[in-house]
Parts: sequence; C-alpha cells; structure tokens
Amino acid sequence: MSIKNVSFVGLGVMGYPMAGHLQKNGYNVTVFNRTESKAKKWVEEYGGQMGKTPNEASLNAEIVFMCVGRDEDIIEVMEGDNGILSSAKEGLIIVDHTTASAEIARTYFAKLQKRNVAFLDAPISGGQVGAENGALSIMIGGEENDFEVVKPVLQSYGKAIELIGPSGSGQIAKMINQICIAGLVQGLSEAMAFGKKAKVDMEKVLSVISKGAAQSWQMENRYRTMIDGKFDYGFAVDWMRKDLSICFNEAKKNGALLPITEIVDKYYEEVQKNGGNRLDTSSLMTLVDK
Repeated sequence: MSIKNVSFVGLGVMGYPMAGHLQKNGYNVTVFNRTESKAKKWVEEYGGQMGKTPNEASLNAEIVFMCVGRDEDIIEVMEGDNGILSSAKEGLIIVDHTTASAEIARTYFAKLQKRNVAFLDAPISGGQVGAENGALSIMIGGEENDFEVVKPVLQSYGKAIELIGPSGSGQIAKMINQICIAGLVQGLSEAMAFGKKAKVDMEKVLSVISKGAAQSWQMENRYRTMIDGKFDYGFAVDWMRKDLSICFNEAKKNGALLPITEIVDKYYEEVQKNGGNRLDTSSLMTLVDK
C-alpha cells in the first residue's frame, strides 16, 4: 500500500520537525496546530498545507499523526464537530505520538474498530534532538497489519520502530522508558555535582566514563550543558511530572512498586517550586550542585 496523503496534528517541539521530515520525504502533509501562526510558519518552511481545524487537516489523509500534550488534548482533537473523527473514513489509520495513558489508547482502539478506523498508540523517545535529526525511538501498540502500513512512513523520523503488542502496549513501553530516565538523570546529577566538588576535570571524566558501563543517552547529550549550568531548553520538568503521574496511575492498577521514581518525582516537584517548571529534566542538578 503506497501512502501519499497524511496529516499531522500538533506542532510542538517534537511534532514540528517530525511533520517536516514527512514533507521532505515526499509525503503530501497537511498540518494543524492550535496556535495557527505556528502552522503558517511550518508551511512557509516546509511547504505542504494547513487546516484550520483537526477535521479540515485530516479530510484527505490516509494516515493522521498526532502529537499533543495529554489525554484531554487527545479527546479535544478527536471529538466534536471540528475533530478528526467527524470526517474519519473507513480505512483511515490514526497514529498517536502523544505520551498518554494506556487506557485512552485502548478506549479509542475499541471505539474506532467499530468504524473500521485503526488507532495505534505510538509514543516517542529521543527528545527534541532526536525529532530534529529524524532519529526517534517509536514504541507502538495496536494491530500488526496497521503497523506494517505505517512503518515505512514512520521511518521518515524513526530510528528504532517496534510493535510492542496490542493496543496500549506502546504507552506501557513509554512509561518504562520514563521510569528509567528518572533514575538515570538523578544519578547523573549527583555524579556531576560530586565531581565538581572534587575539583576534577569533568570533561575528561565524562569522555572516559561515557564509553563504559555508566554510559547513557542522558550522559552523552546532557553532560556538557549540565557542566555549564544550562537548563533552559529540552524536555520540561512539567512534562516529565505529567509522564510520571501516568506511570504512578498505571502502577496502582498493576501492583508495581516505584519507590525510587516516587523520590525523583518529589525532587522534580522541588524544581517546580523553585520556578523551574519549563527547565530541562537535567535541572535536577540544581538541587545538589550547591
């Protein structure tokens, strides 16, 4: 099946470059963004078209990609007179890149199945840098036949693309991802602050340990800005706490224990109280680098 027409709903720091990669790869992309000026800017930069509502943007699409904020935003762009569902035709595939609950993914999967419309939960990891470089990890929940249709299109901005399992599995995988990151960033923050107190050359230290067992994406991509005390960019603390709240809600349902993640979440709350809501997640270092 050769896909030509797609739409992209949500042009945030991730969605904006992701939609751009689709257009660059030869797909006919129509975008929608709640702030219309952002959509106009995207069209000026990449070409393609814009719709004034999610419905208008997705009218002729074979695949609709979404990357919005949270469960409530998914409902907003899906439902209502101007929502995607008001014009969704049989055979449409909706790919949701939002980090959201597994429950909402399963709800829309079941609801749309009755209309012969597919829904894949496909949260992403790799940050703004990964989106801009077209090197994201994409974890997907849904039906295999729908996955096979969208996989070649996702390769426009995905480096690792995996069907994890049935609907909701992509969101569960993203929760696992965020739990891992929470502990990693706290450990890295403490290590960096420790090194600074010990007055060693952290550039040299990181150049060595980043090639060994301590290596991580966070270390490779954040150590320099952490050394410089630069945190006013990247993945915001507000969004990380939103993601962790999803993890905690799911853990209550499945009985998983997340003691370290809960501690790190409290540290993020401290960063927020200090006015760091929009700072990068690596700003945990501000609590220990005194």
